[in-house]
Amino acid sequence: MFGERRGALVALDPKTGEVLAFVSKPTFDPNLFVEGIDQENWQLLNESIDKPLLNRALRGTYPPGSTYKPFMALAALTTGKRSASTLINDPGFFMFGGHRFGSPENERGGIMDMRRAIVESSNAYFYSLANELGVDAMHDFMAPLGFGQLTGIDIQGEVRGVLPSQAWKRDYYKRPEQQRWYAGETISLGIGQGYNSFTMLQLAQATATLANNGIKHKPQLVIATQEATSPTRQSVASAPPTNLGLNPEHMDIIRRAMVGVTQEGTSTRVFAGAGYLSGGKTGTAQAVSLGKNEKYNAARMEERRRDHSLYIAFAPAEDPKIALAIVVENAGFGSASAAPIARRAFDYWLLGQYPNEQDLELVRNGQAAAPVGTPRMASAVPWPVVPASSPATPTSGTVPPNTSTNNPSATPPTPASSAPVGTR
Repeated sequence: MFGERRGALVALDPKTGEVLAFVSKPTFDPNLFVEGIDQENWQLLNESIDKPLLNRALRGTYPPGSTYKPFMALAALTTGKRSASTLINDPGFFMFGGHRFGSPENERGGIMDMRRAIVESSNAYFYSLANELGVDAMHDFMAPLGFGQLTGIDIQGEVRGVLPSQAWKRDYYKRPEQQRWYAGETISLGIGQGYNSFTMLQLAQATATLANNGIKHKPQLVIATQEATSPTRQSVASAPPTNLGLNPEHMDIIRRAMVGVTQEGTSTRVFAGAGYLSGGKTGTAQAVSLGKNEKYNAARMEERRRDHSLYIAFAPAEDPKIALAIVVENAGFGSASAAPIARRAFDYWLLGQYPNEQDLELVRNGQAAAPVGTPRMASAVPWPVVPASSPATPTSGTVPPNTSTNNPSATPPTPASSAPVGTR
């Protein structure tokens, strides 16, 4: 469903931590490595600008954009900085230290309570919340959820990303003037920008924990092993879960707001007519810095400089059986590219439906909303077969959930810009 685009998707069972989908795009044919890859194919893979050897689900780090906002709201409730009914005026920007922190031009603004701020993705609400919380309080709340931490998944090569704090900056930078934390750097953290840089695995785990009422499970890829000469499978025990001790009423407020996103907010069109109720949050994250007076215009930008498209979600809302996080690199608004893929993944897992070819083409081209036409039954769709003799050209066709990923030894991309801009 990614088509020719780059990105990652991680889906988890919130109740167990079992990995339901682990997708990195573009991918490659692992058969090339079975008897030792030749120099030509290795060079094609290793030097490709699309980095097919990078396991983006495990090692790709991205600013979370507005998918961070539900967790910011939960931090506000937990710390007592704000209640769900606290009203904040959103004039379309937030002023701090003489700097104007902006919002998307299509944002409605107005008086925001917590639910409306999540449903409509108000930037000003979360800019001001970040200022009230401060960087270290945000860090201390987000770390137990798994942001900027190793999840402990049973595969090697995981990276931490960056969950900023004053101590992190002092350790990371060498020059004294760089080590100092400036108050203005805090503001953009509230909308998932700034130094924030996380993997889709971390974002999926945090979403699953929220869906599971604050019970965090370690992600687990291997659930059983089997000897080649034996028909008997040996179950692999899962690690005991961790109760984060979060207030159930607070989490219910956030989950209900995320349901509002799919019913009246930024992903309404994508989830129209779904045979289940889900909660979600769109995100659009800056990939590069813009100049002080430069306005974002995707049509005028080189494709790899455009914003990333993100989405987090869980379903069914009343008893979540799947939680996911997805990024489509440089694909723009979260509702345009990432959310449509999430909808099809949910339809597959919960309803046993697989998109028809017309719908798949729309999804691949970033032109989809709710599914069109009649879906196929997933049980009737054969798994794609990659010939063992295929060249090393990266592949990016449709992959159902439960798909594995790339070589975890590749180098992760550089964390995105810290420029304070609006996201949705």
